[in-house]
Amino acid sequence: MAPVAVPSVEELSISEPKKEKKVEDVEVDDEDNDDDDEVDGEDGPSNGDAKKKKKKKKSKKKKSAPATQSEPPRVGLSKIFKNGVYPVGEEVEYPDDNAYRTSSAEMREKERLAQEDPSTMYSNIRRAGEVHRQVRAYARKTIKPGMTMTEIANLIEDGTRALVEENGFDSGIGFPTGLSVNEIAAHYTPNPGDKQVLQKKDVMKVDFGVHVNGRIVDSAFTMNFEPTWDRLLDAVKDATNAGIREAGIDVRLCDVGEAVQEVMESYEVEVDGKTYPVKSISNLNGHSITPYTIHGGIGDKPGKSVPIVKQHGADKDTQRMEEGEYFAIETFGSTGRGRVIEEGACSHYALAGSAPEKYTGHHQSAKSLLASVKRNFGTLPFCRRYLDHAGEKNYLLALNTLVKEGFVMDYPPLVDPQPGAMTAQFEHTILLRPTCKEVVSRGDDY
Repeated sequence: MAPVAVPSVEELSISEPKKEKKVEDVEVDDEDNDDDDEVDGEDGPSNGDAKKKKKKKKSKKKKSAPATQSEPPRVGLSKIFKNGVYPVGEEVEYPDDNAYRTSSAEMREKERLAQEDPSTMYSNIRRAGEVHRQVRAYARKTIKPGMTMTEIANLIEDGTRALVEENGFDSGIGFPTGLSVNEIAAHYTPNPGDKQVLQKKDVMKVDFGVHVNGRIVDSAFTMNFEPTWDRLLDAVKDATNAGIREAGIDVRLCDVGEAVQEVMESYEVEVDGKTYPVKSISNLNGHSITPYTIHGGIGDKPGKSVPIVKQHGADKDTQRMEEGEYFAIETFGSTGRGRVIEEGACSHYALAGSAPEKYTGHHQSAKSLLASVKRNFGTLPFCRRYLDHAGEKNYLLALNTLVKEGFVMDYPPLVDPQPGAMTAQFEHTILLRPTCKEVVSRGDDY
């Protein structure tokens, strides 16, 4: 999920369990079986003392087939990975000064202790990552021009809810499904009644999240349906991978941004005989992720932002990534201005972190809605469709009141305002383990 604009406010295939070989039904002669019955003829033993033995058939053994994913995806992952062990993402060794971590006995012991408990962050985040891979695999082959944005959002969200086995704050959707098109870089999801239809010429950013026990996997990709903007997508995907390569324990955040921009802006896009340089969108960035908080902080400590441009002077963020942290490495490229502004009808909201604990205003409907937001979403972002899903009705005035009074933050669409601008996004979640960097959302698609 893209961060708020400033100023304003792995290669892992989709894991399918191996099919067990069917055990053939066979009849087995067991000449030495003590339980074999001897049977004489009606008039005594036939052929002298010869005896006929009754052959016993061993019971037919059939192993039950393991559960596999359906289409559309609706089989909860606990029914597929019955032992509670979920696929590991792409593991990347640390370079240079951190290369020792790969073989360090101390670091390996840290890994062992962290992974032996299935309730740990590793297990939760890998389960969320596998949900993301399976849902997006179906989405990428199913989404077509002519579908409405609401149909596309429902396709993704219905699959996510089923596979993660949605259960309150234990597991569910991490944030509203972003379906931002063309010049809109982020923060658009259809509101109730939205009739927008995906067109063949559109470039659509698909950004969705999954959480398990508050551990959010945030990953995004861009879809186009004709080749005009292929090079733009190539640039952003390559830049995201550059950011992933640069990221690691003790790496300065500003160095990640410099690596991303260098790769991003080495690309150009030619359209109808005109050449457009690809620019990193300078006021968007990646971010750290903490439990139930998509943009990082813990308590009063703010989260870390991962820039996607080179920073200078006082703006240079020299904070370092640390062991045990995990980040969304997301990059945005544009053929336009390379900066975004807030524009258009808002669809994304989240509880304000600085809001008072109790509502003291005079609007009873706002008080009731605030209680519902806390009960259903907590600190997770939400949208108007999710309020509908939670059973809320006639809430728009109350929602606007909560925004106006500072209890809820609104996040309007982020748009490159240059006429004709086109934007793209790719994103992965990475976990900085003691011995290696794990790209938990990596798949065979990107």
